[in-house]
Amino acid sequence: MVRELVCIVCPKGCRLHVDEDNNYSVTGNSCPRGAEYGHHEIKNPTRVLTSTVRLDGGLYRRCPVKTDRAVPKGKLMDIMAALNDVSLQSPVAAGQVVLANVCDTGANVIVTKSL
Repeated sequence: MVRELVCIVCPKGCRLHVDEDNNYSVTGNSCPRGAEYGHHEIKNPTRVLTSTVRLDGGLYRRCPVKTDRAVPKGKLMDIMAALNDVSLQSPVAAGQVVLANVCDTGANVIVTKSL
């Protein structure tokens, strides 16, 4: 089975063809990063999650956060559910860990802006 993807590694947006029956071989890429993206996207898609959490005691009511590395795409909803229960107290600093090893992914959720 050949699956088609659009590469998101760079602005070129190469149209990739990933052959699952042939060891996930990738064609249509114009660079090695595209081949790596296509292979990884079919076998084990990951994303960096960005969101906000509640912030009490400050000028702003929400605080921007993100995972410090890509997490399995299938865990995104579980991580969002965990973030729904988070409430931080102002002040917060960029880089501050909000949730360590969130949902056993090995990734931390961190604050992205000092507030």
